[in-house]
Amino acid sequence: MLLALLLVLFFLSSPNITITSSRIITESKTSSGHAIPYPPFEHFNVREHIDQTRFDRAEINGYDENQETSKKQAYFTSYEDENNNNATKWKLKLVHRDKLPHDSSKFSDHGERFLARMERDSKRVSSLVKKLSGGGKYEVEDFGSEVVSGMDEGSGEYFVRIGVGSPARSQYMVIDTGSDILWVQCQPCTQCYHQSDPVFDPALSGSFSGVSCGSMVCERVESSGCHSGRCKYEVSYGDGSYTKGTLALETLTFGRTMVRNVVIGCGHSNRGMFIGAAGLLGLGGGSMSLVGQLGGQTGGAFSYCLVSRGVGSTGSLEFGRGVLPVGAAWVPLIRNQRAPSFYYIGLSGLGVGGMQVPISQNVFRLSESGYGGVVMDTGTAVTRLPTSAYVAFRNAFLAETSNLPRAPGASIFDTCYDLNGFVTVRVPTVSFYLSAGPILTLPAKNFLIPVNERGTFCFAFAPSPSGLSIIGNIQQEGIQISIDGSSGYVGFGPNVC
Repeated sequence: MLLALLLVLFFLSSPNITITSSRIITESKTSSGHAIPYPPFEHFNVREHIDQTRFDRAEINGYDENQETSKKQAYFTSYEDENNNNATKWKLKLVHRDKLPHDSSKFSDHGERFLARMERDSKRVSSLVKKLSGGGKYEVEDFGSEVVSGMDEGSGEYFVRIGVGSPARSQYMVIDTGSDILWVQCQPCTQCYHQSDPVFDPALSGSFSGVSCGSMVCERVESSGCHSGRCKYEVSYGDGSYTKGTLALETLTFGRTMVRNVVIGCGHSNRGMFIGAAGLLGLGGGSMSLVGQLGGQTGGAFSYCLVSRGVGSTGSLEFGRGVLPVGAAWVPLIRNQRAPSFYYIGLSGLGVGGMQVPISQNVFRLSESGYGGVVMDTGTAVTRLPTSAYVAFRNAFLAETSNLPRAPGASIFDTCYDLNGFVTVRVPTVSFYLSAGPILTLPAKNFLIPVNERGTFCFAFAPSPSGLSIIGNIQQEGIQISIDGSSGYVGFGPNVC
């Protein structure tokens, strides 16, 4: 309550604050009622982004399997364990899945990787909509009972590396803010997809302990059942992917720190689009996610920063109240009882070139019955908007880019440009007008993305198949996003990855 009061006082007393490093400003009204923009236009470096798509291919084709261990070290094992005013702080590195050669090497160029990513993304969105519209129920053959999926289509875009068991065995894990299930593939494996590391064998772990059917832990898991006295789970996905197995208590290792008795799913039968990863690290808002289970140690707080797919650096995932940045723009979390795993925020409008697009705020509202609203999701790549909002937003962008040569649509995108031969182009920035006052203004690289190596760039937004809006990871890239579940706030900035 004290933190919430301080945040409210902060916003009331500072209406004109500009946070330039993360492209965020709080709302400041002119006499005409328009928000003062920052910045309305920018010069977008076309050549740099085209060159980056070719660099990605060279990097992947030149990958040496013998260097895998050093790459894992470079991308996944950086960690900080420290006390900050008696608050635990853990830090892990994040990397985009395209950096995993086991997934990327089958694609010969950037265009093929782009199409595969959009296919995964479409399936992710379809299953999110199915889940949040009340249609996400699946039959569990092992248990003979109907359950609701704990996570919707785990294509996985960003990965961390953690230790599982005792002694710790390092595993790649997909991060997902829309899931409350933490699971890994386990031996004996009746059906497993390919992963980069050996499949986890619980028989070799001294800390593995199965969960009985009668335990309170089993009762707390939404998709659970019972078989031979052991608590079973299944998570099904909209594209037919799934994981099912037994629940267990296990030790996880973050660098030098061990966290004991974490509830995990030990998946003995798994199928899906998780290629390269051993499983999934659920960071949702429910009690069984990693965030929920660590609540007593971290205060229910975590922060992440996603780097762009084409850069050589890594992002970060940090846990603990000590990671919450000073000077961030904070907005309230909106709770949806129908979908407690998801992080909703209020959105009042959209802007192009510093001007707010005329769209009714009602388009973005979460209804009393739990439909619609705006979800922040790390597993979705491209931001989806209700069709009426998308059309108005897109048309406003088209009006400001009428001087740029158009290209045919690509995959889910209907607004594309032929920028072959350009060095730089002047384009408008776009903005999210958040309901609590701040305006999040994105640089061009967060919404104008290359779809091939020939200079075709597309406006990286798409219409939603329902009234649900989803802020995807492309639009989140380069911004430090902090979630303080106990106080009910989401922070943006001020630091960039």
